[in-house]
Parts: sequence; C-alpha cells; structure tokens
Amino acid sequence: MNFCVLTADEYRAFLNGHPQASFMQTVELSELKKESGSKIHFVGVKENDKLVAGSMILEDSTILNQKQFYAPRGLLVDYSNKELLAFFTNELKKYIKKHGGFILTIDPNVLYRVRTTDGDLLPDDKPNDEAVNNLIDLGYKHYGFNIYLDALQVRWCCRFDLDEDYETKKAKFSKQTRKNINSCVKKGLLVKEGTIDDLQVMAEIFETTSKRRNFFYRSLEYYQKMYKHMKDLMTIYVAFLDPDVYYEHTKSLLDNAKKNYDSVLQKIEKLTAGDRLLNQKEEAERQIEKYEKELIKAEEFRKENPDGKAIGCLLSLRSGDEYLTLSSGVLMEYRQFTPKYLMYEHHIKEAYKEGFKYCNFYGITGDFNPENEYYGIYEFKKGFKPDVTEYIGQFELKITPFYDVYKLLKKVKGYIGK
Repeated sequence: MNFCVLTADEYRAFLNGHPQASFMQTVELSELKKESGSKIHFVGVKENDKLVAGSMILEDSTILNQKQFYAPRGLLVDYSNKELLAFFTNELKKYIKKHGGFILTIDPNVLYRVRTTDGDLLPDDKPNDEAVNNLIDLGYKHYGFNIYLDALQVRWCCRFDLDEDYETKKAKFSKQTRKNINSCVKKGLLVKEGTIDDLQVMAEIFETTSKRRNFFYRSLEYYQKMYKHMKDLMTIYVAFLDPDVYYEHTKSLLDNAKKNYDSVLQKIEKLTAGDRLLNQKEEAERQIEKYEKELIKAEEFRKENPDGKAIGCLLSLRSGDEYLTLSSGVLMEYRQFTPKYLMYEHHIKEAYKEGFKYCNFYGITGDFNPENEYYGIYEFKKGFKPDVTEYIGQFELKITPFYDVYKLLKKVKGYIGK
C-alpha cells in the first residue's frame, strides 16, 4: 500500500460512486471552504495502483499558529478493514505533523444503527461496533454517542428509503402529513425551483427562522459563495403564496361556513333547540367569524402582494446516494399555510426523478421525549415515516503533544471556540 497526495480530479473520480460519499467531502465544498480561508488536502491510499481509501481534509489555523485538520464526513475507507485503516491513520499522522498539525477530527459518513420511525431499536439490530472499536484501538478518541446537537455534525437523522414508488410511500405518511400536503395547494401555495436571484429571500427567511429557534444561520454572502461553487449539487425550493387562490379558497370556506350556519338554524326552527344544536350553532358562528377575519387578511395580502410572496424556502443538496434537506425556513406570519410539507414533497419527488436511494431529512436529536426543545423538528419529519439513523459519531486523533494543551485551554470558558 502507498499513501499519496491526490489531484482534485483524481479525488473526484474516487469519491463518485463511493458508498460513503457526501457533499461534505466533495471538491465543490472544498472550493467553498478554500474561499473561506481553509487550506485543502486531497489524500489517499493506493493498492496495486488502485485507490482504496481517500479523503478531503481541511486545514485551519488556531491559537499559537497551530494547525487543526478536519475531514468532514470522512475518512472514506472500509472501517472493517483494520489493516487498511491502520495504514491510512499512521500515514495521516506523519502527513499532518509535517504540515504543522496537532489534531485530526473525523465524523465518518458511516451508520452506527438504524431505528424505527419512533426511534425504537429493531428486533435484529446489530450496531456497528466494529468501526467504532477499530478507530478507538488505533488511538482515536470517541466524542461519544451524543444525543443532542453538540458535535460538529449531526449524529441523528431521519432517512427516507426510496424503495417503493412515491404513491405507495405517501399512503404510509401520517394522516396529518398527507392532509397538510394536499391542503397546501388548495390554500394557494406553489413551489418553484429557485435561482441565484432567490438567494437573498432564502437567506432572509433562514435568518428569521433561525433567530426564532435560536439556531445558527449563514449570511447572504455565504450562500452566494455556496451557489458559486456548489450550484450543481444544490436546489433551492421556494414556496409561493398565490394571492388570488388564497382569497378564493378563503371565500369558499366562509361561504360553506355560512351555509352550515343556515342549516343549523333551520334545524333549530323545526326541532327543539337542545344542547347539541346550540353547540353546533355556536361552533358555526365561530367558524364564520374565523373565516371573515381570514378573508380580510387575504384581501390585504392580495393588495400588497399582487404577484404573490415567497413564504418558505428549502435548501437541498445532492450527497452521494442521498438527496439531503440541509436547511429550511418559513416566515412566522404564514406558518398556518404549512409550506414545508409541500416543499418536502417536491424534494422527495425530485429524489425519485434523479434516481437517489434515500432522502435524508437530516438532523434531529436522539431524545424523543415531547418535552425536548427540539422535538418539533423530529415531529415534522416523523410524519413522513422515515427511519431514524445514527452515525458512528465524531473522533479525534492526537498528532502532537500540543493536542493536550489545546484540550486544556478549551476547558477554560471563552478562551477558544469549539
């Protein structure tokens, strides 16, 4: 076996079709990271002139001009082949040390286990302990089987297997999910694929959503750079509210509510007005009041937005054999239109069209208690009946003694960032 430095083209050819391929390991992402200040390394292992392992690795400076190396969703290697893994690890140690590095962090695109939609273990569950133990035996320190969103990358995801046609899959969605998807169009929603011209509205919607949830968000400048380098991997889905359809749909609901009210009054005139009919009358009055207010909003929306308005965005990425939902957001004042359901349906249908094996709905926590502050994210994705998947997690490899100094300084609150 021979350790080697690869060209971008050599590495791209190796990555394409690799079972652990991820957008985080692409040459396209490396170009984005390079523009943000990282130095890029493409390395691999050849056996009989064939690449059998490889990785894109980011190099960044930290305190005292020391260098930290990070392979996001890498390394790309058979973790059950301990001989190969050991050779790659030992060569990486020498390579990183030569380039002034003191640490290598990895979070492989390798599953630890697959669970049910509810997060329960499967009867024949066999966790991927071999990969974890092999890494630990070779000196990697495991961050642990974390449950929350505290590592560099998410460890828990919802993954939707495209092993049946869409209509068969849709029939298995929760009743509420199907209802929300179908009602989106009736309410006046449509979804289009965005272009570079939609980056600003996407960034604004993501920022608004992230601030509401107290999540990290990216700037418009970042998404512009991302589009520049990764446009072939990404799709922007924009949910638009049509003012005319919104108005007519609301008017139709109001008309039906009035008809229902008249019907209840007729029954009261013919029959003794018992509690049941009186309750129906009160409910009918509430519905009329509700839709009258909504119709006023619809009329105002039509005047202010004659061409419609973007109320939600979803950023999707092609990632190996998965089509991944990276980030989404909805304007707070339009949440009742549930645009995420329609955007996710477009994402799923596009995944079928392009021949992906999975839709990865991306990050959740491993805490399935409804009291968990992030439960709503899981609850939404759960409605599509995906599997819950766990990655093996994050690992650190000590390269030089400065690693111990660095870890000590990280414990000093506020001294250095994560």
